[in-house]
Amino acid sequence: MKRILTAVVLVPIVILLIFFSPTQPLPMMGAIFVVSMLAIWEFLGLADAMGAKTPRLVVVVALALLLATVFRRSDLLEPILGILSFALFLVCVFRSPVNRVLPDTAYSIFGLIYIGLPMGMLYLLSTRDNGPSLLLFLFMAVWCGDVAALYIGRAFGRRKLAPKLSPNKTWEGSVASVAGSILITLLLVWVSGLLVARNIESLSYPGPILHWITLAILVNIGAQLGDLVESAIKRGAGVKDSGHLLPGHGGMLDRIDALLLAAPLLWYAQLAQQTF
Repeated sequence: MKRILTAVVLVPIVILLIFFSPTQPLPMMGAIFVVSMLAIWEFLGLADAMGAKTPRLVVVVALALLLATVFRRSDLLEPILGILSFALFLVCVFRSPVNRVLPDTAYSIFGLIYIGLPMGMLYLLSTRDNGPSLLLFLFMAVWCGDVAALYIGRAFGRRKLAPKLSPNKTWEGSVASVAGSILITLLLVWVSGLLVARNIESLSYPGPILHWITLAILVNIGAQLGDLVESAIKRGAGVKDSGHLLPGHGGMLDRIDALLLAAPLLWYAQLAQQTF
């Protein structure tokens, strides 16, 4: 019940942010910033639980600078990421014991990449011509896939998907997750067609339906891998959840772990389509 109530509160907020982003980008920026800060703090807590002593405040400042670059000068993203990575390395060199310089640096820079880049890509997706439609597609594909995996996996799951990483996940739930993402994509494309026929362009999914089904499968696979990646990190740290911020959902990192791989896959798929 806690999980459902939390979703009932958060889902409408996310959808409002998505559709207000073209005219009012500041709320979207603010939400991405806050969520990123909470997630990086939880990630650094997991890193410290595995023996590191990361310079938390410095990493948080580096993440803030990275997101500011995405928001204002995304063309400078690569050099800024390089500069911030070297800066974190130098901080760890002079701050950490010599036997911990490398792991502290690795955890710090990986946190920047693991959380900062995908969250920045959410904003970059929102700035495209059909940005709100892309974001709605991304979130719905991830959410519906997660719901389908949860209920079908619990009811019919028999064969373990990755028992060392997440014992409760099954192949049956994984297949149901893909099906859930495809079904919601078909629904979104159908609804957008009805709206376009009435000269309402709130949703836009141009191109053949096969294109969007392929994207749904790609996004779903990224989401499932993102979930497993975070499960591996948590198991390494010896914890069940990254935090206790969201009732029924664990921490913020637990809530966005699927997006951290799904968002980059959708972003790069859009770039590939634009390039080729």
